[in-house]
Amino acid sequence: MPLDDTALDTLFRTARTQNKWTDAPVADETLRALYDLLKMAPTSANCSPARFLFLRTREAKEKLKPALSPGNQEKTMAAPVTVIVAIDPLFYDHLPKLFPHADARAWFAGNAAFAEVSAFRNGSLQGAYLILAARALGLDCGPMSGFDNDMVDNLFLADQGWKSNFLVNLGYGDPAGLFPRSPRVDFDEACLLL
Repeated sequence: MPLDDTALDTLFRTARTQNKWTDAPVADETLRALYDLLKMAPTSANCSPARFLFLRTREAKEKLKPALSPGNQEKTMAAPVTVIVAIDPLFYDHLPKLFPHADARAWFAGNAAFAEVSAFRNGSLQGAYLILAARALGLDCGPMSGFDNDMVDNLFLADQGWKSNFLVNLGYGDPAGLFPRSPRVDFDEACLLL
């Protein structure tokens, strides 16, 4: 059954990338609910390679700040939460649990190139699911790439061996920071019916 217009507006049509934030906090319970939603969305062979670091404290944000491009610093420091969407290059070690009806670990363990592209593709999907789940829970999002991946990996992810993909600011957006909506590519420019 299709979602109603209110839900579609919340997820897509009126949702906007936020650049300015209110100071309303995001509860830890909301972040847990967010993960509990996004983890249910599909990945190939249920591989679930994405990992998420929710930076909520001033100390964590200050640690991140030098890795951000100048245009992303102010809005990131003001956001209640910044998520490092990362991937676990060894995601396949979890496949005996996540995909128990086949030896899916063997598909990736001996094939570094296949594992890398699968982790990136499916981890990016999970990052998009995070955005949709956040919107579904009433949060606003500001996804971005302008940051130094190597620095973020060294500062936050080295102990786990994970690799950063992109960042998402989360919170409650201030409409004063919105630009007019940019155009989108039309169906006939982006799609083929074969």
